[in-house]
Amino acid sequence: MAQDLSEKELLKMEVEQLKKEVKNPRMLISKTGKEIKDYVEAEAGNDPLLKGVPEDKNPFKEKGGCMIS
Repeated sequence: MAQDLSEKELLKMEVEQLKKEVKNPRMLISKTGKEIKDYVEAEAGNDPLLKGVPEDKNPFKEKGGCMIS
């Protein structure tokens, strides 16, 4: 689709997109950074990458070894 549009049309689309984006509400990183940090610390106990997965609940654990007789 973009190949069919002239440079002028592409620039108009870009300007329209930027007009939409400038209307998005913004917050200071000093505030949102603290909120993200607090959330991550609160949820750390539920994070399987930090805590690990119990062997009995691990769906990827090998059920049995391969035996060749």
